[in-house]
Amino acid sequence: MAPSAPLPAPAVERDLRLDLFRGVALWGIFLDHIPENVVNWLTIRNYGFSDATEIFIFISGYTAAFVYGRAMRERGFLVASARILRRAWQIYVAHIFLFTIFMAEIAYVAATFDNPLYAEEMKILDFLKQPDVTIFEALILKFKPVNMDVLPLYIVLLLLFPPMLLLLLRQPALALTGSALLYVLTWSFDFNLPAYPNGVWFFNPFAWQLLFVFGAWCALGGAQRLAMVLHSRIVLAVAVTYILFAFAITMTWYVEPLARFVPNWLSDWMYPIDKTNLDVLRFAHFLALAAVTVHFVPRDWPGLKSPILLPAIRCGQHSLEIFCLGVFLAFAGQFIISEYSGGPPIQVAISLIGIMIMVATANLISWYKVIEGRSPTSRVKTPDADLAGGEA
Repeated sequence: MAPSAPLPAPAVERDLRLDLFRGVALWGIFLDHIPENVVNWLTIRNYGFSDATEIFIFISGYTAAFVYGRAMRERGFLVASARILRRAWQIYVAHIFLFTIFMAEIAYVAATFDNPLYAEEMKILDFLKQPDVTIFEALILKFKPVNMDVLPLYIVLLLLFPPMLLLLLRQPALALTGSALLYVLTWSFDFNLPAYPNGVWFFNPFAWQLLFVFGAWCALGGAQRLAMVLHSRIVLAVAVTYILFAFAITMTWYVEPLARFVPNWLSDWMYPIDKTNLDVLRFAHFLALAAVTVHFVPRDWPGLKSPILLPAIRCGQHSLEIFCLGVFLAFAGQFIISEYSGGPPIQVAISLIGIMIMVATANLISWYKVIEGRSPTSRVKTPDADLAGGEA
């Protein structure tokens, strides 16, 4: 069989759509992490099968391939792999730092307000009982409190990315096929990584790698190959139909009388819609959303230059820092709502203030980067260096 042709070289200009939707996804993750928050109804998880996590992982794969694919083409496998592994180490350090501060935040609140429910809800009781054992398990990524599952997933995906990136550059069809095969085998044989104190990883890396690799495949020219398909009216109609179907099904979760309109054979086939293993319904829903988005929001859409969208774009450009900040802010918001019986006005205020803090932090980071770039002793970085959080 003849080898598949390498993917065409991707565009070199920054695609602000990636920053925009990653920033929106970070806001959505923050809002979804605050229980009993009326503003949660603005996020996509209530209107379809997928949520902000799919957006974040896809864009992470896309940007990683965009940056490190170019490095692998220009500098070779060894140099690009070293940069990828260095980025994985940076994210690991950020995760451990986040874990330490997060544990201290929860333990302090639980002790100060004499409310052990916080420790129970955030699943840190084992940490309080056996801190020595739990810290070791956290260091090897087996112990993860609530809301801290995304970064370990990204770390594992980056650790395994160098050989996959090489295969994507040389045999893209084979790489994507292998990723899909691993996804199928994961469902067939229940592959997953063990968690502490019991169970498995909430985000199964053997399943979620499909979305990450698909994003990388798109970044390395796959999106150009799909251009005609994505702009087809038939594909658009199918995507819109599926989105409406997912919306109708999710409405039955909140409006109980509507559930009787769902046939038993359909509910038996659909449920449970598994997030841990990236259910095919979730993956298909993300693809449908992506197809509609690409159709109506082209790369050169003037709205991307609008100051209204700049806050989300800035947050998307500094995703690691903003994600970590969002975890802290979400628990702080949960604490305020729980302790002071916050109604909808308080919930809206907490959500808005949290997003404002995230935007202010992103702007501050951008300002520091501008100052460093103007310094005569600073090393100039490529414009797309922060797409994957590392240097291109």
